[in-house]
Amino acid sequence: MVFYVVSILGSELLIAALNVVSQSLQIPVIIFLLIFAVFAIFAFGGLISDYNCRIKLNREYKEKLIFALVNASSIDELKSIVSDSEIYDNQKEVLLKVVNAHSLSIESRESWALNLIEDEEVVMAKSLERVDIVTRIGPTLGLMGTLIPMGPGLAALGSGDVSTLANAIIVAFDTTVVGIGAGAVAYVVAKIRRRWYEEYSSNLQLFVNAVLENLKD
Repeated sequence: MVFYVVSILGSELLIAALNVVSQSLQIPVIIFLLIFAVFAIFAFGGLISDYNCRIKLNREYKEKLIFALVNASSIDELKSIVSDSEIYDNQKEVLLKVVNAHSLSIESRESWALNLIEDEEVVMAKSLERVDIVTRIGPTLGLMGTLIPMGPGLAALGSGDVSTLANAIIVAFDTTVVGIGAGAVAYVVAKIRRRWYEEYSSNLQLFVNAVLENLKD
């Protein structure tokens, strides 16, 4: 039995173009991997810094603060309680804005409070987006950085050029390690920050509801 190799017209040109596109991506991939690695280092450093500055509220303090907010007898007393509390400055700012809206109707005041909470959640979501991008794209770029140099490396092996193959393997391994490492660090940072932000948002909503309850009277 005889087999014939059929060459499709233009296939060599397409393969050559595909190779050019693939090889031209190597430098951008390496640049982005370096950027992601630096970002992951700074993100981890920021996480450690925020951990040391993080305000931890136990259940007893939150219960005490909520009762104080609900039972405040005047607007000035309510503002004083908020200002003297041990919560985050951003949370104080939101609560004071809700207190200053005491002249609005109940429906308008509740809508305004909800909008303020949503604004805080948007800021937190934007902060997590950058980390999530590194988490998802980092390993993908690492894989691309692995595969791109292997083509020329294997071609060089066919012609007996072991040195080129060795260099290609080094680049492939380095990009894989950097991509997976950046993604892993970003994943840890995102996981911890997401838990912090959920706690922050939950406490903020709890305090806002207490203020709204007071303003209904």
